[in-house]
Amino acid sequence: MTSANPVTLPLAGFTPQHFQLSVAGKVATVTLNRPEKKNPLTFESYRELADFFLAAQKEEDIKAIVVTGAGGNFSSGGDVFEIIGPLVAMETKDLLKFTRMTGELVKTMRACPQPIIAAIDGICAGAGAIIAMASDLRFGTAETKVAFLFNRVGLAGCDMGACAMLPRIVGQGRAAELLYTGRVLRGDEAERWGFLNRLVARENVLADAQALAAELADGPTFANAMTKRMLEMEWAMSVETAIEAEAVAQALCMQTEDFARAYHAFAAKQKPVFEGN
Repeated sequence: MTSANPVTLPLAGFTPQHFQLSVAGKVATVTLNRPEKKNPLTFESYRELADFFLAAQKEEDIKAIVVTGAGGNFSSGGDVFEIIGPLVAMETKDLLKFTRMTGELVKTMRACPQPIIAAIDGICAGAGAIIAMASDLRFGTAETKVAFLFNRVGLAGCDMGACAMLPRIVGQGRAAELLYTGRVLRGDEAERWGFLNRLVARENVLADAQALAAELADGPTFANAMTKRMLEMEWAMSVETAIEAEAVAQALCMQTEDFARAYHAFAAKQKPVFEGN
């Protein structure tokens, strides 16, 4: 359907064509950057973002990722004229290629070992809301406006994993309300519902997200990656199976140098310095 700029490692040396990327220490910040249109997605940006998060799975220097939008908005979702218009004219096989490609973005985000923090200001709609949903943590502002708009354009709410993931974040009934109505979930309500982890001043939302990302990146990152993987895997497990899986996972973490570092630092009444191994 579309080709994208090949993503190369290390990510610090990669220059995207369809979003901005900055790397500070062990934290990468992805900025959706079409502020004049509230940062909509295109065929090309979907593909390049999915390729970026796929490459991030093999990146050893980046330990946490922040996703944000330029110009006071997160993302307005798929571009009406660059995506929705062409979709109306497509045949089923090409539509399926597109919906599988968009779903791949969520899959690659969830498969990243790095925690992903969304810094959300202003409009966060449609596929933009999905990107926020697919992140591990979400910081927002009083001006944040989250909306899963699919039914507003005649589509089902089951887009890019929303029917699987959104109920696990806000609950089944609340997810149903958002997906059936497409209504706006504003910042204060989004925090009460648990969609936002934190509500902060809009001038601080990116810096606060980056600060937490840096804190996580300085933590026991092997263990953090294990936590993310188990959170994902245990959706489909019984409690008994999950307990056994966690026993195996934790035993592996107990073999890391970071576990030993934490013990020796505690014994010496010092703060541990983790190295992610």
